[in-house]
Amino acid sequence: MKNKLRPLACLIFAMVATSFTRAQQPAAPSPLQKNIEAYLRRSFALGPDVQINVAAPTEIGNSGLLETNIDVKTEQGSDKVKMYITKDGRYLLRGELSDLSKDPLAENTSRLDLSKSPVLGDPKATVTIVEFADFECPVCRNLHDTLRGLLPNYPQVKLIFKDFPIDQIHPWARTASLAGRCTYQQEPAAFWKFYDFIYDKQDLVSAANVYDKVVDFASQANLNQEAFKACLAAPQTTAEVDASLANGNLLEVRSTPTLFINGRRIVGADPHGIQQYIDYELAQQKSAKK
Repeated sequence: MKNKLRPLACLIFAMVATSFTRAQQPAAPSPLQKNIEAYLRRSFALGPDVQINVAAPTEIGNSGLLETNIDVKTEQGSDKVKMYITKDGRYLLRGELSDLSKDPLAENTSRLDLSKSPVLGDPKATVTIVEFADFECPVCRNLHDTLRGLLPNYPQVKLIFKDFPIDQIHPWARTASLAGRCTYQQEPAAFWKFYDFIYDKQDLVSAANVYDKVVDFASQANLNQEAFKACLAAPQTTAEVDASLANGNLLEVRSTPTLFINGRRIVGADPHGIQQYIDYELAQQKSAKK
């Protein structure tokens, strides 16, 4: 009896295994996904060397629109773009879709995870700037210089730093982020010395020397060398940087630097725009007190 059952059991196992394998395979692109990809390739002259992945479109409430994420990858890096399609598949829209029934600032603020994040300034300050940045990013260095000149004039403002290393185009940014995390773990106030150090010396740092540079900083800052080096290699440190990246992705951060000033998004290092947002917030708070 057992011998008769064995072939049947093997057949059932094979069928289950085949079914499981099929379930694990990604679904084939729909005609709409293929059409979107073909349209983008033709419009922007994107050859076969450029990978385009159009996610399966999903409905957005009762808006009459579909939403899709489009990943574009090249040898130089990658980008993720959100696009919208009318349900009939005729129109493709790119841009920011705003839901007028929601408070955009409150929604952004609620999504920000500020735990384990370095804070510069009065923790009780009424204006909060959250900075998502990459230590290798030249525009982030410009922002650093802008904030260094601007923040002393605004004691009502605090700055919170969030790691967002873009590994695809900045080979040493992650190591710098890890070093920043390790500095913060040993001595929170020293993080801002590291922040200044890495941006001031950005042109002198490379993928080949970044480890030595950050270890030299740890020595200059009188941090425990062995603990610092162990922290750089610790999985927990990598997990913290990845968590910051994930938080940025949740907020649809697509480039660095991206700031949130009391929840209001601003991309880049424009000092006039940043000052405008700060002044507006302070004016609103002053008016509310009257």
